[in-house]
Amino acid sequence: MSEPTASAGPMVKAEGIHKFYGRLHVLAGIDLEVESGEVMCVIGPSGSGKSTFLRCINHLEKIDSGRLWVDGHLVGYRQRGEKLHEMRESEVAAQRRDIGMVFQRFNLFPHMTALENVMEAPVQVRGESKAAVRERATALLEQVGLADKISGYPSQLSGGQQQRVAIARALAMEPKLMLFDEPTSALDPELVGDVLDVMRQLALDGMTMVVVTHEMGFAREVGDSLVFMDGGVIVEQGAPREVLSDPKHRRTQDFLSKVL
Repeated sequence: MSEPTASAGPMVKAEGIHKFYGRLHVLAGIDLEVESGEVMCVIGPSGSGKSTFLRCINHLEKIDSGRLWVDGHLVGYRQRGEKLHEMRESEVAAQRRDIGMVFQRFNLFPHMTALENVMEAPVQVRGESKAAVRERATALLEQVGLADKISGYPSQLSGGQQQRVAIARALAMEPKLMLFDEPTSALDPELVGDVLDVMRQLALDGMTMVVVTHEMGFAREVGDSLVFMDGGVIVEQGAPREVLSDPKHRRTQDFLSKVL
């Protein structure tokens, strides 16, 4: 039986999120909301907890305390009374179907063409017919500017092209939410623009996105909100142009002075 449709509210809501790796306190109390249709960009130095938080949103990392909801549903847990009970892996996997994620590395199947990579999850995970998925996957590859690379294998594609296939692959599951973990950091500089253009169009189309990025221009132009993290906490957040041009906190000022 499918879960009931969530009531209106934020697409992502995090309350008091803590995460430890041994003694390392990676997330030290994250409170955050992302509205439906919002593009939130997350910036900060390496080791600040940005990518870990992103991976907690779809339960690739388990939180140690706090609560995290996507579209009104607790992620990874069921609540009975005051207690949280961890979901079975099959239930977590079902939740992840609504959350697309694009990593720094493209993680494409090397033995599959671009089209086959995009088709794989809807056919294998959702059991959709190959004919229906092929049509949608073809349209998605056209959408990301790769109509001429449908039959190409990953080894025949540039890094930027592989990342655009990875974006199309995530979109093939028709997610409610897209998470991007520094999607351009592994690319040569001249290939970054094509990937950012695809992300800009997704934002214009109304996709809810959380983007961990070092691309300050993208954050300024496309982001609806900007979060600066350091030491596992949110130091500052607000409208991107305001935070980037007039940061209020010393840590934000120090960081931006090195990257802008």
